Amino acid sequence: MQDITSLSARDLSEAVATRRLSCLRIMEAFLGRIAAINPRINAIVNLRPAEELLAAARGADAELAAGNRRGWLHGLPFAVKDLSEAAGLPCSFGSANYADFVPDYDDIQVERIRAAGAILIGKTNTPEMGLGSHSYNPVFGVTRNPYDPSRSAGGSSGGAAAALAARLLPVADGSDMMGSLRNPAAFNNVVGFRPSFGRVPALGNELFLNQLAVNGPMGRSVGDVAALLATQAGHDPRDPLSVSGDGLVFAPERDFAGARIGWLGDFDGYLAVEPGVLDLCRASLDVFRRLGCAVSDSGSGFDMDRLWRAWLALRHALVAGAQAADYDDRERRARMKPELIWEIENGRTLTAADVYAASRVRSDWYRHILALFARFDFLVLPAAQVFPFDAGIDWPKTIAGRAMDTYHRWMEVVIGPTLAGLPVAAMPAGFGACGLPAGIQIIGPPQADGAVLALAAAYEKATDFLSRQPDL
Repeated sequence: MQDITSLSARDLSEAVATRRLSCLRIMEAFLGRIAAINPRINAIVNLRPAEELLAAARGADAELAAGNRRGWLHGLPFAVKDLSEAAGLPCSFGSANYADFVPDYDDIQVERIRAAGAILIGKTNTPEMGLGSHSYNPVFGVTRNPYDPSRSAGGSSGGAAAALAARLLPVADGSDMMGSLRNPAAFNNVVGFRPSFGRVPALGNELFLNQLAVNGPMGRSVGDVAALLATQAGHDPRDPLSVSGDGLVFAPERDFAGARIGWLGDFDGYLAVEPGVLDLCRASLDVFRRLGCAVSDSGSGFDMDRLWRAWLALRHALVAGAQAADYDDRERRARMKPELIWEIENGRTLTAADVYAASRVRSDWYRHILALFARFDFLVLPAAQVFPFDAGIDWPKTIAGRAMDTYHRWMEVVIGPTLAGLPVAAMPAGFGACGLPAGIQIIGPPQADGAVLALAAAYEKATDFLSRQPDL
């Protein structure tokens, strides 16, 4: 048998179910690899003591011996992104203001992951309050890229993506407002999936207003991602905007001959893109052609700067509302990073009319997307505008000679699918001349999560990108 930590989550699940591998042996293998590699990349934080985890694995084996298998994740190690609450585990949100917070409850997806049998071993690192696509914070420091530890792992699910790439976890959860499941997937040569808005329920007092962020799965294969999504997804009355899990039946053998693929590229030159990234992503279109798809440029057809300004207003408003209490406390505000304060202070200048106008632009964009899906079955776009950058900087200040005027302008490529609430699979596009990975977004029509996963699986089968591992 190949190294245990390189097996897929589904293969590990089957090995546990058939008693070919014990939960204890699996836990020992992952803890050994975490001990050897995590200090170099800092992907997993607040790791529980080894003796506790080994005892939990023995308990999972005892349950199996008694004929009780709780679910497909039974006995598998799992680390929750440090933006989701898990009872008994510290949840810092990457913020010094919450470094000592230990919730006594689970977020909804965490409840479901526990119920499926996973053993929670700790958390995965994230930027402060999830803001920015570079996973560093004052509590745990920087998460580094397994393909080059001098480079960023992306974010905000950077710890999860790096842990997957380094074989420290078999599968992982993440979240995504501004590409946080997609950018780190591209940076780490793994799979990230942003579900349709509402597909994965969550807790939170602002849920009637928060229509940008979602939780979702990450993995080293589309099959693993689909399996975790099936666990996370489905309506829960505690999330008033959540939808059913219907339509998520995974069909990896679907024939895509004749499927129409629209290439969005850099939106007709609107986006700044690091040299090499766009060429690599465009070359991945040949994979779809080999699958029998008809690929053509879709063109932009929308004022993307207008969309960006609407995005800023909606994001400012949400962040300002969510962080109001901390900002109003002078001592807690002093511990906030400048980018967070910038979001809040801009949000506080907005009027209700400003937010309404931004929502109107969002609706115009959604109608534009529906018109594109009348011409195309799927859309394809780069998942990041740059290769993994220097882990020692806060964020890229320029791309291809163009100045980035905000801390997140360099990630603008991801906002379109977010604002339309669309399902998106982030898939590897290969490695640049620099030896670092890049990725694409496969975007589907509203609620077409299953179809996007099926196309992503066909793309995975036609490539060998995911078989490549970092040399650690």
